[in-house]
Amino acid sequence: MRKYLFSTAVLSSIFSAIGVIRATAAGPRDWRLALMWVSWIATFAIALGTVADEEKRRELAE
Repeated sequence: MRKYLFSTAVLSSIFSAIGVIRATAAGPRDWRLALMWVSWIATFAIALGTVADEEKRRELAE
């Protein structure tokens, strides 16, 4: 679990969620807001996948 929390990719995607949440609270509700959420979810999933892939490569190298 710690490897995910301290990964810079995951931390970056978590901090980028702050902007999406602020846009949701303050901005208009239209297709662009939905696209922002889809984009953030994809970014978060890619970050998690990258951490998992790096860990798997480390295990195979040992």
